[in-house]
Amino acid sequence: MAKTESAAAGEETELKKELGRVVKTILEEEDIGLKTIEATRILCNLAELKLKKPVGLGVDDAVMPEKFKCPLSGERMGDPVILASGQTFDRPHIQKWLNEGNLTCPLSKQVLSHTILTPNYLVRELISDWRIQRGIALPKSYQDVDGNMNTEVDQIYLNSLLERMSSSISDQKEAAKELRRLTKTTRSYRAVFCEFTDAISRLLSPLLQSKVELDPSVQEDLITTVLNLSIHGNNKKLIAENPIVIPVLIESMKFGTIETRRNAAAALFSLCALDSNKFIIGNSGALVPLLELLHERHPLAMIDAASAIFSLCIVSENRAKFIEIGIVKVMLQKIKDGIFVDELLSLLALLSTDQNVVEELGDLDTLRWLVQIIRDSSSKLAKENCVAILYNVCLKDLTMLMVIRAEEIKKHTLAEIVDTGTTRARRKASGIIKKIHKVFPAIQSLRK
Repeated sequence: MAKTESAAAGEETELKKELGRVVKTILEEEDIGLKTIEATRILCNLAELKLKKPVGLGVDDAVMPEKFKCPLSGERMGDPVILASGQTFDRPHIQKWLNEGNLTCPLSKQVLSHTILTPNYLVRELISDWRIQRGIALPKSYQDVDGNMNTEVDQIYLNSLLERMSSSISDQKEAAKELRRLTKTTRSYRAVFCEFTDAISRLLSPLLQSKVELDPSVQEDLITTVLNLSIHGNNKKLIAENPIVIPVLIESMKFGTIETRRNAAAALFSLCALDSNKFIIGNSGALVPLLELLHERHPLAMIDAASAIFSLCIVSENRAKFIEIGIVKVMLQKIKDGIFVDELLSLLALLSTDQNVVEELGDLDTLRWLVQIIRDSSSKLAKENCVAILYNVCLKDLTMLMVIRAEEIKKHTLAEIVDTGTTRARRKASGIIKKIHKVFPAIQSLRK
């Protein structure tokens, strides 16, 4: 189902808020590799969203359509719901009608078979589009603290969607698409989802039964729903510790649409916000599929994989595992191909504290290539991380230190960084120069 303009506008607003927080962190901190990857991922998502932005729904611009007004109040609806008679009303007004003991429809006078109120999402989104196009705010009674729609969760409806996940393929397909939409657009649904009994197991049951092979879109919708749910802080521990979730995400990184594969990686990255989850994921078998996804030529898939890898590598045990399966070789090739140079250099700088990585980086061609980036790159972040890598290599390999010494005598590359680099780059460059002075005292000065 295509994004409506209101959903796209809401998503764009959330992404911009998130980007603002990340940029603020980048400006305040020194070691910013992970945040830079995250900022790039958000920018890619914003770009993709703008490319897919719909042109409108053709609602008359002159006046508010009558169907947007509640038949009881005559005012624009903020939370339209469908009564058993099929008529649509604003929730507060029809709920008041029912609370007064009325068991008939106010319009048709039909006796109601039940009093369940079903959200009318189509009308809600049409009203939201109309409101956004004209810059009209929601009534205060419908706003949350951020000014967004404060939607009451229809628990009966949500439970019915979960029940349909064990029904026919067509039911699964419709329910999966609706669950994806609800958990993306409505934070209250994300907040209460895991409170339902076996909610995650019921959600993912089609994937466990392998019926999904008949329709990859079901897999994509369910994995994206897991990603949406993982955004809510209270869900992260519950999701990661559920014994079926991580294996399903791992399988989905291997098989499925590119959207499925990257969203599975993005879900792992989201879950990594909890340190305890980093250990769970690191011991789950997820590392090889993440590295394979980094091989992809799809830019967003690579960003999602790199984000998850970086976060996992904060734990030393996970760093060792990634190094063992060959991550350094993969990253070096990507960087040399000019792909996500800043982001992957940040990750390589983190890994270069390991002796095994120093040995992989300790060849003349790689060393000269890093120095070349320092001299030629216009990116201060790339320069900073290259200097950090050289610092780690030179401290543990005197042969490489000798090569850097010769380079510095000729070009004064590090001396220039001491004068013009970032705080971290200046500190690392000074450290290398001091090391050279200590090991080779005959060289009095490496600066012009």
